[in-house]
Amino acid sequence: MATKKTEMTQAHKKALANGRVEGKIIREYLEIIEATKPRRGRKRTPESIAKRLAAINVEMRSADPVTKVRLVQERLNLRNELAGMKTTAQVKAAETKFVKVAKKFSDRNDITFDAWREVGVSPAVLKKAGISAE
Repeated sequence: MATKKTEMTQAHKKALANGRVEGKIIREYLEIIEATKPRRGRKRTPESIAKRLAAINVEMRSADPVTKVRLVQERLNLRNELAGMKTTAQVKAAETKFVKVAKKFSDRNDITFDAWREVGVSPAVLKKAGISAE
């Protein structure tokens, strides 16, 4: 017996597209939270990275070949870290988008306040989004 192939409705297509957009917004915000999570030691800033990059350039002039390759790798790592840093405005923009979609996303996916908290979303952001501990 052959199964009948049914067409996807426009409403279903729209719902899928909306889910992808919301998922992208949620993912972006959670990645920012993960990247800015407090770590041990002194927090690096764009200024401190720029200062270290300048020091590496000076050190490389007189470094032996093994030290030079280590400095090159450190410089590459610092440049990647600097490129991945988000400005305060970018973080705020991602938070604003998150607040707009988090409640619907939570309801649709049965995600609780506690689950959001465990991955690092602040209670203030969850409150703005309309998600409560109940």
